[in-house]
Amino acid sequence: MTAAADWSRVADPARRVGRSVEFHAEIGSTNDRARAALREPGGEGLAVVADLQTAGRGRRGRSWVSPAGVNLTVSVGIRPLLDPSHAGLLGIAAALATRDACAALAPDAKLAIRWPNDVVTARGAKIAGLLLETAVEDGRLTEAVIGIGINVNWRRSEMPAEIAARATSLADVAGRELDRTALLAFLLDALDAELAALERGASPVDRFRSVSMLDGRRVVVELGEELLAGIAAGIADDGALLLDTDAGRVALTIGEVISVRDAVRAEVPA
Repeated sequence: MTAAADWSRVADPARRVGRSVEFHAEIGSTNDRARAALREPGGEGLAVVADLQTAGRGRRGRSWVSPAGVNLTVSVGIRPLLDPSHAGLLGIAAALATRDACAALAPDAKLAIRWPNDVVTARGAKIAGLLLETAVEDGRLTEAVIGIGINVNWRRSEMPAEIAARATSLADVAGRELDRTALLAFLLDALDAELAALERGASPVDRFRSVSMLDGRRVVVELGEELLAGIAAGIADDGALLLDTDAGRVALTIGEVISVRDAVRAEVPA
């Protein structure tokens, strides 16, 4: 287990994202703490790291399950200089940063992104997930909290069966235990660069397309109480998922989609 003091070495005052790091052995939710930090002096960009979350959550209120001390759970609150319509692109940029950080420690792994923001192996086993929570006031994107959970040293053999059926870890794909603080350093550097590029007007969509795993796959999309089946036809310029259905092509935004899964779902080993 990484000592609390080690995490502080990852902080870099020259970065906007991760200029400082706050470690918690246990916390309710890193996203909640990062949001609260935005109301504190100098709190923007604080990276909140926890060994254990007691109220961690994923997209659409799902719980995030992770044992203590083996994975990386981190949240950062920022005040992005972006139009609210670009909130989806922020999520895509954060997913790219997460994938790139994971690839830096496991360079031989063929990591992809399952829209909107799951980092997965080439066979679809999930390694990392993101939760982006934003606030809009008077037509402005006033804040964004990016929560990231990465399975680092949680071996698939140690996961509950229902999780192991669809997930794996960086240690499994790399074949060795990995340094979580080194991973955090790569992640914060990548997030900082992605945010700066997005605020300059550079779109991350083409790079996202190059690592997207859904293209050409027959999938089922859950939209509230509705299930929509079709073939994933790529990513639109605004980050929406293009889906070819029996009724024609539709564009689905991150906000309206609950989940995307293969039409025929099977166990996905690492």
